[in-house]
Amino acid sequence: MPKTICIIGAFDTKGEDHAFLRDEILKRGHQTVTINIGVLGSTTLFPVDYESDEVAKAGGYKLAELRSAREKAAAMKAFDEAVPKLVLRLFEEQKLDGIIGMGGSGGSAIIASAMRALPIGVPKVLVSTVASGMFPSTCAEKISP
Repeated sequence: MPKTICIIGAFDTKGEDHAFLRDEILKRGHQTVTINIGVLGSTTLFPVDYESDEVAKAGGYKLAELRSAREKAAAMKAFDEAVPKLVLRLFEEQKLDGIIGMGGSGGSAIIASAMRALPIGVPKVLVSTVASGMFPSTCAEKISP
């Protein structure tokens, strides 16, 4: 039976990666629901079901205000609070059966918050560029003799 898989990420900076992921999911006969957590923009590579303004609104924020403040930390905090509310609502409305997201350090943190809002047993996959814990400032220390 086909499932609906939620794809979540910053489509403004990683749109091509998410487009590839979406295509692969669709090839396997499943459906997708897409959530953009990119504060600066979106993508034209695929239809986006929930744009970042809707994400912000789910948490009681206004995207225009977050953008005009030009404070990355404040925007990330807002999305970290808003995304779990949206994802849980979609799950409760039976609009997703599982979730997958890809991101860098900030995106991964926000995506992980969204995933934690879902009950145990809901499939969750997070692909992160920082999952190893190897950050540039510490990499030399860890691999040096």
